[in-house]
Amino acid sequence: MATLTVKLQEDLLLNDQQYGSFNEFQISNIREAYKRLVTCINGHPTTIASFDTKSRTSPNALEIDQVKYIRITNLHATEKIEVAFVAEATLYQVTLHPSQSHVLGEADDLILSEADTSPSFGVMTDIKTITVQPTGSAPVDVEVFVASI
Repeated sequence: MATLTVKLQEDLLLNDQQYGSFNEFQISNIREAYKRLVTCINGHPTTIASFDTKSRTSPNALEIDQVKYIRITNLHATEKIEVAFVAEATLYQVTLHPSQSHVLGEADDLILSEADTSPSFGVMTDIKTITVQPTGSAPVDVEVFVASI
């Protein structure tokens, strides 16, 4: 077993005032690391990770209740990507600009997307897949990193 240490640091000096911050946290008892570099092509949505209740019941799936940390990083220098986080009957999407990352915690009970502007804070559902599509014409390398207990 191992401990994953995550550090998030922002540095901004504006008018001689520091606006940056630093946060660090640890996740212990990590037993599995999943790291994958995928080249994604515009016009072809690419599933870069899938999740299920048991990895043995779904080929290449990560076990939902074991996943404790998820990071998606756009490795391209100039191209943006759209990332879809798909649950059982809902999803949400984000745009990642060049070199940006999107970080999530546990995959279990992670998502609730709604079509209106009034959050219900209802029952969250499990993530099922993460799918990527570049917005420009160039292929984009995307890194997915998942740590599980």
